[in-house]
Amino acid sequence: MLDKVRVIEERYAELGKLLEESAGDYQKAAELARERAEIEEIVEKAQKYRRMSQQVEEAQILQESAEQELRELAQIELAELLPQMEILEGQLKSLLLPKDKRDERNVIIEIRAGTGGDEAALFAADLYRMYTRYAERKNWTVEILSMSEIGIGGFKEIIFSVKGRGAYSRLKYESGVHRVQRVPTTEAQGRIHTSTATVAVLAEVEEVDVQIPESDIRMEVYRSAGAGGQNVQKNSTAVRITHIPTGIVVACQDERSQLQNRLRAMGILRARLYDMEQKKRQEELEATRRAQVGTGERSEKIRTYNYPQSRVTDHRINLSSYNLPAIMDGEIDTFIDELSLREESERLSAGIGEDDSDD
Repeated sequence: MLDKVRVIEERYAELGKLLEESAGDYQKAAELARERAEIEEIVEKAQKYRRMSQQVEEAQILQESAEQELRELAQIELAELLPQMEILEGQLKSLLLPKDKRDERNVIIEIRAGTGGDEAALFAADLYRMYTRYAERKNWTVEILSMSEIGIGGFKEIIFSVKGRGAYSRLKYESGVHRVQRVPTTEAQGRIHTSTATVAVLAEVEEVDVQIPESDIRMEVYRSAGAGGQNVQKNSTAVRITHIPTGIVVACQDERSQLQNRLRAMGILRARLYDMEQKKRQEELEATRRAQVGTGERSEKIRTYNYPQSRVTDHRINLSSYNLPAIMDGEIDTFIDELSLREESERLSAGIGEDDSDD
């Protein structure tokens, strides 16, 4: 661990000198400052760890002293220092794990109604509201990219972006099948129905991250469908893009111009293709780990929302909350924090990190 830290400390010092030399080059200085800021916490904790380690050595020497008072003082100091050092060492190990480079990116979230008909579509709308409320709590911005509504306020499908620092690092755990158990408003007998909705969380990517040759896509334009036959566009502004090699289809019709819809559709397509590539890498690199903790495929049920019991259970960590209204109002950090801790613990115990580099 300390060998890795020394390399980082040397780079930190080098970056400080390079920053001084690049005072006239704003862009280069900004890049150097960003890299330096990314490793600053490691350097600070490493310095603290070394100071503490020196104090422990001095206290251990005092334990051999002939004077009983000095030995007692040394024991008191060691009782305080050793637990602090253990915590600090764990923090350093965590910081040294390779980071997922997508963590700081914005995200595109796709919610689709699953089994359950209209009730599933209403649940999809509930999930959309849950994530928008969560985003508000984080001061992130939400923008709808595409949606397909039903007449009673639900969504067959809704795709939206969430922009904010660290959005992917928090929301990536939401991918999967969400299940709801409740009595639908249309149920005369008061019976509980089970419905599902799927959630996909994709890291937003730039055009330079995913190159898509024009020959790989087929674009169709058509007239946007208005609500109940109203406000139908006279011009063909809606766009449907098919990625020929994979068969992925993306349609956008909510913008007024064909160009805007095309840009949005291409953004969604790039995110999906990037996500597919990352999953492929993860499967190749972590076959053993996946066998132990599950495949992580979206077909797996990850969470159940039980309205009669006001209970929400995350099946991946066997954690339940009995405050369903708060959860549906966006208070989902309890689950996200535990999922993040579990992931970090598994990576530490496995001695690997998810180095999702773009190289």
